[in-house]
Parts: sequence; structure tokens; C-alpha cells
Amino acid sequence: MDAVFRGETCRMVRSDGRESTVDTGLWTGAPSRSDGRLFLDPCGGSTIDVGCGPGRLAGALADRGIATLGTDISWAAVEQTRARGATAVHRDVFDPLPRTGRWRHVLLADGNIGIGGSPVRLLRRVRQLLYPTGTAIVELSPTDTSRVHEDVRLRVGDRVSHAFAWATVGTSAVPGLAAAAGLRVVSVDEVDGRTTATLGLV
Repeated sequence: MDAVFRGETCRMVRSDGRESTVDTGLWTGAPSRSDGRLFLDPCGGSTIDVGCGPGRLAGALADRGIATLGTDISWAAVEQTRARGATAVHRDVFDPLPRTGRWRHVLLADGNIGIGGSPVRLLRRVRQLLYPTGTAIVELSPTDTSRVHEDVRLRVGDRVSHAFAWATVGTSAVPGLAAAAGLRVVSVDEVDGRTTATLGLV
């Protein structure tokens, strides 16, 4: 993953052999208008950015004076996030994390609802991280489909990552997944072709 966050061209390879290009420019560039509207503006308090990547969101929130923590399993991503002025830790979301139960906002941007291939398990962890009146902002699939992808790999040049599970979640699946995790849908928002669901505790 480190090479991906250095801006190298990346392809996602699924178990059936199908490949798609990963838009790493979205991760490594400056926050877009949709980033601002969907992820930055709603955050009025302490925020944890799960799978923060190179820190475009965490850094922008830190610039706004918001207490922010980025988490990622890539050292390159953590270093870049810190270089943008945000605090970041090299940890999996399921590892012990600071301020568990006291975060006002949790971000799952850039499809990170797919982490681990089990959206319900991930959302249950998000619920643990949140303050009782906090919210999670979850980016959804651009198509209204939900699917678990097993044995996904990332390919950068001739280097291929270890296989991992990933999921995509569309709008219609969110209420059921949220309910199974003890969360509820507060709103669904769309800006420039990107869609997010804001979730709160039941």
C-alpha cells in the first residue's frame, strides 16, 4: 500500500481476474469541493478518519482547528498525514485507539466502508468509537449495489499486494447494515456524484 500513497499507478485485481484503475489522485491531492461539503463542513468536533490515506481530510480538519486523528495500516500514509499537520497512528481500526467512545465524528471516506469485507463488523467498531451523540459519515458506492469481494489485490507495476477482503455498499443497503450495528441513518447526501450516509447511534 505504501507505493499507492506515493502516487504510483494502481490497479485493483479481483478474484475473477477483472481489473480496475484506482484513482489515487483523489487520495493524494488537495480536498475537493465534494470533500468539503460531505466530510469537512459537517465536522464540528473531534474527528477520527479511518483509513486516512495521505491525510487530505485529516490535514484539512486540523487546519480548521478540529482535533483530528488519522488511522492507517500504511506507514507512508501515516507519515504523509503527519506532514499535513494532523495526528496519525499506524493502526488497524480494530486495534485499540485513543478516545474510544468519545469521538464526535468518524469518517469512512473513499469507500472505506469496505475495510475487512464486513460492513456490519466495521460499523459496530465505529459505534464503539463514537460519543453517544456523535455521527459517522460513510461514503457509498456510486452504483446502488452492495457486494463483498474476497481475495482482492492491489497491483502497482509488477508488485502485487497480499489478498484482502473488501466490500462495496450502495444506498439501499445502508439502513439494514446500520441497524444491525446499532446505528440509524440520519441523512443521505450527494455532491458532485459522490454520496454519503450520515449515521447516528440508535
